Parts: sequence; C-alpha cells; structure tokens
Amino acid sequence: MGIFNKIKESLSKTRDSINDKLETVIKTFRTVDEELFEELEEALITADLGVNTSLEIIDRLRSAAAEKHITDSKALKGELAQILKDILKEGSSNELNVFGLPAVIMVIGVNGVGKTTSIGKIANMYRKQGKEVVIAAADTFRAAAIEQLEVWAERAGVRIIKQQEGADPAAVVYDAINACKGKYVDVLLCDTAGRLHNKKNLMEELKKIHRILERELPMGGKEILLVLDATTGQNAVQQAKEFKEAADITGIMLTKLDGTAKGGIVFAIKNEFDIPVKLVGLGEGADDIALFDPDEFVNGILDLSDEE
Repeated sequence: MGIFNKIKESLSKTRDSINDKLETVIKTFRTVDEELFEELEEALITADLGVNTSLEIIDRLRSAAAEKHITDSKALKGELAQILKDILKEGSSNELNVFGLPAVIMVIGVNGVGKTTSIGKIANMYRKQGKEVVIAAADTFRAAAIEQLEVWAERAGVRIIKQQEGADPAAVVYDAINACKGKYVDVLLCDTAGRLHNKKNLMEELKKIHRILERELPMGGKEILLVLDATTGQNAVQQAKEFKEAADITGIMLTKLDGTAKGGIVFAIKNEFDIPVKLVGLGEGADDIALFDPDEFVNGILDLSDEE
C-alpha cells in the first residue's frame, strides 16, 4: 500500500467523525443561512476541533460565503476545506528542520503516548533514507524506556548512547554529541523524560539539555518534537499547553492516528498554540510513519480528491 493510501486509510475514523457530520448538515440545509452556520459550528465542536477553533473557522467561512456570494450549501465544503488547510499552513512550517551534521531532534511527551516507539520509527525512517542516526537514551527516569530504545535501535540498525537508570540526562546527551562529532552522523535523536507532575524540574532538565546542544552543536538544525496520542482528544490539547510552557516546542508527532476519530485536535493545537504537526504515526510497524501534509490530511478527512 502506498503512503498516500495508508494515510487516507488511517484517517477513516476521523473522516467518519468529521465528514459525516458536515455532510448531514449540508444536505439538511440547501441554502446558506445563519442556522446552517450554527449547525456547522456544532458539528466541528463535536468532532474535537475545539470551541475557539470551531468559532474561528465558521467566522472565516461566513465571511467567505458573503464575499463570494455563495448561496448553495454544497459549495461551502470547498471553502471549508481551504480554510482548514490555511489554518494548518499559517505561521510555523510543517517541514522538519533537519540540516547539519548532525541535526538534532529532541523528543518529549508523557509516558504512554508512544514516545519511545516514535523515536524508533523516526530512526528507522532516516536510516532507510541512507542517513547515519544516533539515539541518546536520555529518559533515564525509566529503565524500561532505555531497554525499549535498545530494541528499536537494533531493529533500525542505529547506534544508541545510554547510561544507567537515574543518570543525568544532560550527561547522556553530552556523551551522544561526542559520539557524533567527526563521524558524519546525520541525525541525533534525543529521548527525554515525560514527567509533568513537576513541571519546574522538567523545564530545568530540558533547558540544561538545550544549553548543551547550543554550546556543542551551534550550527545544526534543531527540532523539539512533542509526541501526542491522537486518541486522547482534548487531553492532548492540554498536554500541548503544559509542555509549551516548559519547552520551546517546534512541532508535534501525532501517534495512533489510525485508531481514533479525534484527529480534529490537529486544528485546535495548531490554531491555539501555533505548533505544527510534522509527523504522524499510522500503525504499530516500524514503517508506519509519515511526514505530515496539510493538503493530504484535509482531503483525507473531508473525503476530497487531490484535485479539489
């Protein structure tokens, strides 16, 4: 199965949640009036786009309809699709900022969202592109995290730098940087602890790691990716809010997109925090990962063709 078909298939539950609601409203109201907009607004809110984001989308849709003199409700779907794409593209880029030798991707997220698996998938993705990858097992709070990363590193055929459970995470990252220097390593993947119960400690830990990266690798590209579980819906929005207060997040990897009807949270997170989704997890396998494409995503959830 090609990557586009895999993405479209993975969005089936979200598509059923969003598109079915929208189609029902559009078919019920043949003409464009205020009652139609109110029903569309409710449909978006119940599809996990969030209240504030849904209100903004409908305001934009209302303005577009007035400006273009749209009177047929069916014509609104194309306008809505463009608004959704614009939201995902505005501000920060959806592209991974990976350049330099090595580029650094620091990965954060609470336990249980698929952070360790995501790092393994990213390592595998770049390794298949012929890139040299090193993983820094800096989530030293959990021995299981280190062990899981070892398994993924072996699968992907990449090197892992680790210390014992309870070691200083920044020291692990420092060791990993030294392991990369002069070795033509393309990507350094840094796992980090995902504890939010003490945000101050987490913030200080991440700042310490960031200072080491800036000092030792000042020229390379750097990403701070927040891993979120799509199945948690609005809870993922709250996690984005809390982590944004603790770290300068540059992007999101959204996991378990294939198992949820709550993919609409992508719009809420991007609109409220200007954090773009950059990667998506589409299943359990090592290859079930894809770069996020806003056009592809919106077309997939609204059941539109590429040409639309």
